[in-house]
Amino acid sequence: MTDKLITANHLSDGLVVFLTASGGWSYRLADARVIPDAELEDALRHAKAQQEALIVVDPYEIEATVDADGLPVPVRLREKIRAAGGPTVTYGEAEIAARAALLNQAG
Repeated sequence: MTDKLITANHLSDGLVVFLTASGGWSYRLADARVIPDAELEDALRHAKAQQEALIVVDPYEIEATVDADGLPVPVRLREKIRAAGGPTVTYGEAEIAARAALLNQAG
């Protein structure tokens, strides 16, 4: 059985974010809210409102499992790459440093 998470891209910097239990967004997959099917529709409605408020872009649900430590793990390779900070191509040193700085600021 798979659980659901909601992911999007943060409007201000384009980085991948995950909906948290408090209704905010986090760059860290570990902070993602694992959503039961009964609550998914409401969570998606909240995420769409966040898009309308110009906080995130293109929120959508993804399938995930929960590992032995209670952390969510995306099922699809695409989502694993996004959660790991993708992409799979190498940037120049300046781009890598800037991206690392943004992710470090996020926690």
